Amino acid sequence: MEPQACRAQLGRLIQEETAALGELALLLEREFTHLRDGDVDSLGNAMRDRQQCVARILKVDDERRGLCRTLGRPHDLKGLEALMAWCDPQGTLGAAWAGCTAAAIKCRSLNDRNGAMAGARLQNVQARLNALIDGRRETVTYGPRGTCSVAAARQGLLKEA
Repeated sequence: MEPQACRAQLGRLIQEETAALGELALLLEREFTHLRDGDVDSLGNAMRDRQQCVARILKVDDERRGLCRTLGRPHDLKGLEALMAWCDPQGTLGAAWAGCTAAAIKCRSLNDRNGAMAGARLQNVQARLNALIDGRRETVTYGPRGTCSVAAARQGLLKEA
């Protein structure tokens, strides 16, 4: 593959990934709104849309890794940088790659925020469930009037049987 063809393909991949990351950021913002509002139905739809967008990003990433492998470069960041140095010695893709990296960092931050919100909601639900479950357990051996509680009476009957 000629350097110009590689540069064009790499430029296209960076552009596609940046666009998908921009869409992902919007989806993550929408997901946060649904989490905050407790809108479970809309949250489910937003999560489905997010997964589809992530799948597109992974597809572009696989294409970029394949390009690196095809041209004998490792498919990690160093390999990508070496590939860019070879096919784009003027550095014209540098700004586009920096924009793509910034978009990925933003998405990670938004996803971390959503994860923290979901975790807090889960802990809240778990605390409420524990309160309900613990509220139904009878741990007192004697009632307020000094009488034996129902649970203790049942245990006494089981021991006698």
